[in-house]
Amino acid sequence: MFRECLRYNIVPFIIEDRLKLFYYRGLQEWDREKGYLTDTCLASQDKYKAYLDYFGIAY
Repeated sequence: MFRECLRYNIVPFIIEDRLKLFYYRGLQEWDREKGYLTDTCLASQDKYKAYLDYFGIAY
């Protein structure tokens, strides 16, 4: 997924251990509630953006 994000010029994200259960729940509930997975991925993306900002890497 990381590589696909880069391919389509989307800021990538890494699901950290503390968010894995939310990620798995999002996958399981996708057909009924898309918000769980979306929110988890966006939160992870925000964390990755903070790393990019720290190192002065544009996105």
